[in-house]
Amino acid sequence: MAKYKVGIISLGCDKNRIDTEIILAKLENSYEITNNPEEADILIVNTCGFIESSKQESIDTIMDMGEYKKKHNCKILVATGCLTQRYGKELIELMPEIDILLGVNDYTDLIKHIDKFLVDKEKIVKCEYSNESINEGKRVITTDKHSAYIRIAEGCNNFCTYCIIPKIRGKFRSRKLENIVNEAKALSENGVEELILVAQDTTIYGEDLYGEKSLVKLIQELSKIDKLKWVRILYCYPEEINDELIEEMATNDKVCNYLDIPIQHISDNILKRMARKTNKETIVNTIKKLRNRMPDMVLRTSLIVGFPGETEEDFNELKEFVKEYKLDNLGVFTYSQEEGTPASTMENQVEENIKKKRQRELMIIQQDLCKCLNKEKVNKVYEVLVDKENDQYYVGRTKGMAPEIDGLVYIEKTTKMNKGDFVKIKVNKALEYDLIGVVEDELS
Repeated sequence: MAKYKVGIISLGCDKNRIDTEIILAKLENSYEITNNPEEADILIVNTCGFIESSKQESIDTIMDMGEYKKKHNCKILVATGCLTQRYGKELIELMPEIDILLGVNDYTDLIKHIDKFLVDKEKIVKCEYSNESINEGKRVITTDKHSAYIRIAEGCNNFCTYCIIPKIRGKFRSRKLENIVNEAKALSENGVEELILVAQDTTIYGEDLYGEKSLVKLIQELSKIDKLKWVRILYCYPEEINDELIEEMATNDKVCNYLDIPIQHISDNILKRMARKTNKETIVNTIKKLRNRMPDMVLRTSLIVGFPGETEEDFNELKEFVKEYKLDNLGVFTYSQEEGTPASTMENQVEENIKKKRQRELMIIQQDLCKCLNKEKVNKVYEVLVDKENDQYYVGRTKGMAPEIDGLVYIEKTTKMNKGDFVKIKVNKALEYDLIGVVEDELS
C-alpha cells in the first residue's frame, strides 16, 4: 500500500523551524514528504502567533490549505504551533477547516492522532500547556545542509509588557548540555559546518539547570567538534552579556564575532514601560565593551517604535542612538497591541500612522549607515561560507552575516566552488546591504 503524502508549512521564527524539523523526523518513516500541497493527503501548518502580522499570515495560510483540502485529495488539515497554543479551541471553532489542532508541545503523538482521525473522523484538540517539556530529538534539516539552527533553551522568564511568548512557550528552561552537544555532533556528521545557537535568551543558558550561566562552557564543548567551523550566537540580552562571554568570543576562532542583541528601545522611559531589565547606560556600555575587545564585532538589533507612551523626545533619543552607535544590522518593528499583554491596556497608545512614519525614518537612517559601513569593506578580505549559486554568481556570507536576515556576498565565478566551501573573498564593490567580491585564496 502506498504511503500517505504529507506536506508541512512552517511559519515564524527559527525556533519554530526547529519544531517543524522535529515533526518531519517523526513523520518521515510512516509517510512520504511532499513540497507540493496539491499532492498532499495530510497538510500541516506550524503557525506563528507572536504579533498581529504573523497571526494574520498563519490564519491566511490555514485558509489557503483549507482550499487545497477541498479541491484536491487532502484528508486531514493539522494546525500546530504558537497561534494554536495561544487560542486553542477558539481557533478550531472559527476555522472548521482544521481537523487536528495541537499546541507547541503536543506533536509527540501526531501519528497517533492522524491514525485516530482517519478511523473515526472526529476533530482532535490537544493544547496542553507545559512548563517542563522541551521539544528535542531527531530532525530533518530544512536549511542548507552546511548550516543549521540548534535550540539551547525553551521559554522565557522576562515578561516584557508587549510580549506574549512566556504565556505561549512557558518559563525559561535550558536543555541539558550533553543533549545539545550530542545533537551538534550528529548534525556535523551530516555536513553541518555552521551552528546557530537560539533561544528566547541565549545568554542565561544553564542558570536553571546548573545554578550559573553556562553559555561559555557550552560554546567550549561545541568548539571541540572538529567538523564545526562556525558557531553563531543569536538573541543575547545586553544586560546578560558578561566579560567571560566577551573574552570567549574574542579568543575562540570558531565563534563568529557577531551578536544579535534585541534591545527594543534606548529611552529609559520606554524601556521601563516595556519592563525590560536594562537601561540606556547598560546597553551603551555593552556595545562599547564588545567593540573595544573585538573591533570587527558585527551587531544586529531589533527596535520597536510606537510603544504606548513613546513621545517625540523618546523617538528622537532613539534616532540619535542609531546614528551614533552605527549598528551593522537593524530591524525596526511597529508596536503591535497584543491582547493578553500589559501594554495592550496602557494609556497613550500611539496612532498607526505615527508608528509607520517613525519606522520609515529609522529605516532610512539605517539604510544610509549600511551603505557607509559596506563601503569601508571594499578592498578588504573576508572568510566567506558559500551557500548557493545563481546564473551569475556564487552567493555566500561572512561571519558577520546570519542566514536569511542579513546581507550577502556575491562572488564572481572565477573558480569552481561548492555549497559549504569556505573561501577568502576580496570585496571589490559595496551595495546597499550586500557585497560583491572575487576569490583571493581558497581556504582548506
